[in-house]
Amino acid sequence: MKYACLPIFICLLFSCSKKDKAVVPPPVVPPKSFNATSTTINGQLYSTTLYNVNFNSVIKIAFTAPLNESTVTANVLIKNNGTTVSFTSSFSNNDSVLIIKPAFTALTSYVLNVSTGLKSKDGGSLNDNVNATLISAIDSTDKFTRISDSALLTLIQQQTFKYFWDFGHPTSGMARERNSSGDVCTTGGSGFGIMSMIAAVNRSFISRTDALNRIQKIVSFYKNNCTAYHGVYAHWINGATGVTVPFSMQDDGADLVETSYLMQGLLCARQYFNASNAEEDTLRNNINVLWDAVDWNWFKQNNQNVLYWHWSPNYQWSINQQISGWDEAMIVYALAASSNTNAIAKVVYDNGWAQNGAEQNGKIFYGIKLPLGPDLGGPLFFSHYSFLGINPHQLTDAYANYFTQDTAHSKINYNYCVANPSNYFGYSNSCWGLTASDEEGGYSAHAPDNDNGTITPTAAISSLPYTPTQSMNALRFFYYKLGNKLWGDYGLVDAFNLNNLWFADSYLAIDQGPEIVMIENYRTGLLWNLFMSCPEIKKGMKAIGFSSPYL
Repeated sequence: MKYACLPIFICLLFSCSKKDKAVVPPPVVPPKSFNATSTTINGQLYSTTLYNVNFNSVIKIAFTAPLNESTVTANVLIKNNGTTVSFTSSFSNNDSVLIIKPAFTALTSYVLNVSTGLKSKDGGSLNDNVNATLISAIDSTDKFTRISDSALLTLIQQQTFKYFWDFGHPTSGMARERNSSGDVCTTGGSGFGIMSMIAAVNRSFISRTDALNRIQKIVSFYKNNCTAYHGVYAHWINGATGVTVPFSMQDDGADLVETSYLMQGLLCARQYFNASNAEEDTLRNNINVLWDAVDWNWFKQNNQNVLYWHWSPNYQWSINQQISGWDEAMIVYALAASSNTNAIAKVVYDNGWAQNGAEQNGKIFYGIKLPLGPDLGGPLFFSHYSFLGINPHQLTDAYANYFTQDTAHSKINYNYCVANPSNYFGYSNSCWGLTASDEEGGYSAHAPDNDNGTITPTAAISSLPYTPTQSMNALRFFYYKLGNKLWGDYGLVDAFNLNNLWFADSYLAIDQGPEIVMIENYRTGLLWNLFMSCPEIKKGMKAIGFSSPYL
């Protein structure tokens, strides 16, 4: 009986055991996240920013998992300045490689972004965003119809001249500082503008009478409306009222360098308008009043043997900036030595400007010996502003041959840009020129030792007398290749940066003027001949040690 009941007991035991044991479901395995392993654009691995990207590019992004194709549209974006750019997409390698084909336009910055919302086929998420900045290539097609080089030079002069003629201040006729400066006019830029008006008459852009009337308007405004500080004018002047506009807090009075640029232009005008009639007699007489009123020796600051740049009625000599060493201001000493009323002695030139030879350099840069100035030459306006009037050909003194100096300076600047040690996108034997100009977010004196990728058209164009082949190559590139980016109402815009893909919308008087004048000097020597024909200049420059067949 005992053994007969055993099977029943065992069955009951197992039956109770199965009912009491819980059923455990299998663990839920979340989808694996995945990564991008590489991004290539036209077969080139992307690093930080990729330049010179073709217009019809193929972008391939490889991932560690096959993609869910339906999530691509919302999570893969290409944008240009916030605007979404369309593209086609396809897949390879079992859907783990995304192939994107956008249509790019020339010289445009694009941002590619793949967000973490992208999913794999098993539902996994992308671990990290994929970002790429792509700068498309230069469009090598011509933007304007080809014309002869001579016609191109005329076009550049004529269009650029509109800055001084059409945009000249309506009350005073002076040159506005820039195209956004309202009533703020520039003394130095007005001098450059006067020289450009003479070139414009020579090119038949305007009549001799119209130029005479405009220049007389400017001269009369300076004579009757503007404050002269010992015969010297401020850097900036309100073109409607003649009131001094401070350039900086302490720079609220005389600027001897800016005034010298004005006098350079006025002396050229005096020599050009040489007819014996009432109108031209009046202009010459008024110019002589302004010219003879400059008290050059007073700017020696208590009879030192050096000239000083600034004087303020409120701060006196507090800026205390000597005009010495090689820069844009050699014209100051040439004029100061040539004054009919207040000429400086030779010792002031030798001790002040030339620093008794300390301005000399003599080192070799990019295979070229640089006679004067800072290493690598500095910004190119050093070789432009003073030489709008002073003819550097065969001009020598104890310190240099000045055509050799200006040519060396220009060629070093050119060779630096061709060598492109910082690997800036766009620099080439057709895209060069570093000088003071606007830049993205500011203004700077660009030079080989202060280079951020900003090219300024006036740098190469105004160097035409020194580097005719290199400058013409640059001018053709600026006009034909970048023309739709650079060409505007007043010629070529002030500056651009292909590395950051920035193009100025500004024009500056001190950059536009030298283009017109130096092109004319290259073509005819007109402004050189006028300035060097002044009897005072012949006498004064000889007196401080200059020698030239033009003196």
